[in-house]
Amino acid sequence: KMKHWLLKSEPFNSSWDKFNEDGRTFWDGVRNYQARNNLREMQEGDLVLFYHSNEGKHVVGVAKVVKEAYQDPTTDDKNWVVVDLVPVQALDNPVTLEQIKTEESLKDISLVRQGRLSVMPLKATEFDKILEMGTK
Repeated sequence: KMKHWLLKSEPFNSSWDKFNEDGRTFWDGVRNYQARNNLREMQEGDLVLFYHSNEGKHVVGVAKVVKEAYQDPTTDDKNWVVVDLVPVQALDNPVTLEQIKTEESLKDISLVRQGRLSVMPLKATEFDKILEMGTK
C-alpha cells in the first residue's frame, strides 16, 4: 500500500529547482534517528511532499520514491541511509506553514507538532488536503 511523506529541504542545500534540473537525487544529510527510521519505511512508488524549510517555509512540489533506503554515500557511518527521488510536479501555489497551521484537518501533522523533524509520514487525507491547497 502506498504511503505518503513530507520531506524538509533547506533551499540552499537542495532546492526544488535544482532537483528538477537534476531529474533525480538521493536524499542525504538525515542525522536524526526518527527521520532515518521514516526513510527506511519508504517504498518505491511512495509520494513525497517537498517542503522548503528556513527560507520560504512552504510545500513546493511532489516527488516520488524510485529507490528504497541504502547506505548514505556521504558517510561511512552505517547508521545513515538515503532514498532516491524523482520530481513529479510543482504545486501551482506553494502552501505555506502558516496556511497549514490554520487548517484544522492538518493540526496533527508532524510539521506542526515536531518542528525539527525532517522526514515525516502523512495520512493520505493530509497529503491530499495540502495538494488541494496548492492547486489553483
